[in-house]
Amino acid sequence: MEYDDQMKNRVKRIEGQLRGILRMMEENKDCKEVITQLSAARTGIDRTMGVLVSSNLIECVQEANAAGNENTEALVKEAVNLLVKSR
Repeated sequence: MEYDDQMKNRVKRIEGQLRGILRMMEENKDCKEVITQLSAARTGIDRTMGVLVSSNLIECVQEANAAGNENTEALVKEAVNLLVKSR
């Protein structure tokens, strides 16, 4: 699978959030502020995972169809399992 610039930018944004959280901790910021930012980073990670899984699923289904394999149910189940395991 190829990772496009949009996906990479999502990860870079999360990386920046994590650096900001570490800086907040070093500056002894209020716990509620740190937790809010940690929650935002986690949401960013969850959304990025969803984008990756859905993009991969689309790619796999297209490849299966091109190969003449109409049974894509297993591919969908695998994608759902990846999302479920990530929780």
